[in-house]
Amino acid sequence: MDKLDKNTIHIFTCQRIFTVSEKLRIDKFLWAIRIFKTRTQATAACDDGKVKYEGANVKPSKAVSIGDKYEIKTQARKWIIEVTGLLQQRQAYEGAIKNYIDITPEEDKVIIPHFEGTSFYTGKRQSKTGRPTKKQRRGMEDFFDKGDNPDQ
Repeated sequence: MDKLDKNTIHIFTCQRIFTVSEKLRIDKFLWAIRIFKTRTQATAACDDGKVKYEGANVKPSKAVSIGDKYEIKTQARKWIIEVTGLLQQRQAYEGAIKNYIDITPEEDKVIIPHFEGTSFYTGKRQSKTGRPTKKQRRGMEDFFDKGDNPDQ
């Protein structure tokens, strides 16, 4: 039997070998190797022209192959990566970095100093801002009620 390709799923039956090529989208791959925090961000980067393959913009649905080299611009830095493995699911950082080689020149690896990570709304308000406390509301009610009623 001939050698089987690593990038291919082989289905063995009693009589034949069926070969089905794995297809992995670039947006899913960039999310799986943890360059982008969400798959939506990875898709938006592809749509905005921040992901390039051989100098050309890439659509989010482009299939990734081992050996491909991509240029990626994120908010924090610029990446040039070479694909060494395909990940279908997001993994921990230690497992994710085994599937690409960062070939970015040293001068481009510098993280942008003014970059602040994305902040998410947690639903909590900072103290002493926003809605007044019960004591403050009573004080405002007393203040506004005294001016409205001439009987008081």
